Amino acid sequence: MNKISEQEFARICRGIKQDRETICRHNPIGTSEEILLWMLLGCLVSYLSLSEIETPCFSGKPDAKTYRNAILFVVQDRKTANFDAEKYLNQLTKK
Repeated sequence: MNKISEQEFARICRGIKQDRETICRHNPIGTSEEILLWMLLGCLVSYLSLSEIETPCFSGKPDAKTYRNAILFVVQDRKTANFDAEKYLNQLTKK
């Protein structure tokens, strides 16, 4: 199982936040918070090399809370050391 450090998680979140305008412009469906969290989840799926079975699936239309919970679930047991991922999600979605 691949793991992620706090530094790497923070770097990915910062990069997405820096590219916020471009990401939202090219993905105009949903709120900016939903789009950024969706992008982060996609990055984590790739970075952690999650299998189909490990990748969160959603029924209906996911919202920001759904993506946030999925991200927290994905990193929960994949951190190299304990850190507060929620803090970085709040920074990512803060305007």
